[in-house]
Amino acid sequence: MIKDTELKVFIASSEVTCAECGEALGAHAWITLLENQTALCLSCADLDHLLFLPAGDAALTRRAKKHSTLSAVVLKWSRARKRYERQGLLVEEDALAQAEQECLADADVRARRKDRETVRRAELDQEYVTQFAARVRALFPHCPPGRETVIAEHACQKYSGRVGRSASAKQLDEKAVRLAVRAHIRHTETNYDQLLSQGVARQAARAEVEEKIGRVLRAWE
Repeated sequence: MIKDTELKVFIASSEVTCAECGEALGAHAWITLLENQTALCLSCADLDHLLFLPAGDAALTRRAKKHSTLSAVVLKWSRARKRYERQGLLVEEDALAQAEQECLADADVRARRKDRETVRRAELDQEYVTQFAARVRALFPHCPPGRETVIAEHACQKYSGRVGRSASAKQLDEKAVRLAVRAHIRHTETNYDQLLSQGVARQAARAEVEEKIGRVLRAWE
């Protein structure tokens, strides 16, 4: 059963455009809906750092959700049944890793981890990731070692909503790269995800952590 308080991500059944960034997301994009039913891409909704855990393993899902500060249920409209059906859960990467570690005795979970890593590698254009990471390091020479690669891999995965998949990002445009870095800092260096999980409105939560993001950006430059 889906609770009203749960964050929800919908797999669109028709062509959609993000109401905030204006990006044409196409059909089958992963979106959130505002109160007026307009769509936001996962990047603008600040959910693009989460990983998708398909439905099917109740124990893994339960543990991943427990360990994830921020999570969202993924829904898809069933034309046959005339209702939204749960496809899985978006959770934080560390939470999923911890849940998998707790389930390692289960051979099926080990196979799932292997499959997920295979998919993740397939979704990454390694040359593009390397170029994107180098651009991050050039703009933010004092960011922690290795962080540029983490940012690039998250930003450049090939599914709707990641900052690095936009046309400007593919040209290594400074503004697009900075957006990816800001998103990373928002989720890893502040309590932004915790605020969202507590029901704080997205814009209010962003405003609350903006000063901290600015300090980290200045320290990294």
